[in-house]
This record gives sequence, structure tokens and C-alpha cells, in this order.
Amino acid sequence: MSMAESMLNEFDEEMATTRRILERVPDGKTDWTPHAKSTPLARLATHIAELPVWTVNSLAADNIDIDPATFKPKIVESAAERLALFDDSVKKARAALLAATDEDFGKPWELRMGGKAMIKQTRGKTYRVFTMNHLIHHRAQLGVYLRLLDVALPGTYGPTADERPF
Repeated sequence: MSMAESMLNEFDEEMATTRRILERVPDGKTDWTPHAKSTPLARLATHIAELPVWTVNSLAADNIDIDPATFKPKIVESAAERLALFDDSVKKARAALLAATDEDFGKPWELRMGGKAMIKQTRGKTYRVFTMNHLIHHRAQLGVYLRLLDVALPGTYGPTADERPF
């Protein structure tokens, strides 16, 4: 079994969990934040919907260079459009994961900002950190947002208070 094949079950489970959370994001709360320093709800949810594609960025390329002068975060306000973006991102990510060889996971990768190297690590670590850990981190943030908005939460690694029968 290849490294990618051994990661596929976890990938599929985390993406299914993430989709269940994204399905709960209400329309009409685009700019809502729990705190003045927090990211607005629609931006956070859009970021989560985009994150699986980092699998492609990390496993199929030697680097990514983000130009801070021209970078504009994407914001999708509609739940249906966000879910479509997520589904497309997952489809591309899953294909990139399955196409990766064991050797690909050990190859070097760089995150650059305006041509300047910011992070240098292996493609495998980039997949783990920028796709999986990053997505799970923001998904947990989104869960807090939804709880504060009094939206019933689906389970992630077990039932939530909204799902318990007692």
C-alpha cells in the first residue's frame, strides 16, 4: 500500500465531516464575527471550502508564490456555492493525493510570498500541515461560530450535545 493510499481513509473521513459542518453555515450572516479581531463567517467558511486544494498545491508543485500586493481573499456568500466549491476542491485534492508517489512526499516544497521563501519543508509535511491540520483547525473555529449563532452542530469525532439522546 502506498503512502497516499494509507492516507485516503482519513482524508475521506475528514472531508465528510467538514462538509457536514459547512452545510450548517447559514446564509445571511456573511459579515458576522464573534469578536472584532475574528474573520467574518463567510470568509472563514470559504477558506475552509478552498483548503483541500492545498493537496494539489503541495503534492503536484515545488512551490506556491503568493503575491501579497495582489492577493484578495475569496468570499462566497451562498451556502450552495460554498458547498460546490468545497466539493470541487475535494475532488481535485483526492485525485492529487492518489496520483502522488511515495517519493513525492519526500520532495522539497516552498511557500513564497512575493518571491521570498517563507516556509521550506517536504511535500508530505505540507500536505499534513497546510491541508489536513489547517482544515481541522479552521473547522473547529467554524464550530464555535456556529455554536454562538445557536446552530445545531453535527458530530465530528463523536456526537455533539445537539445529537445526544440524553
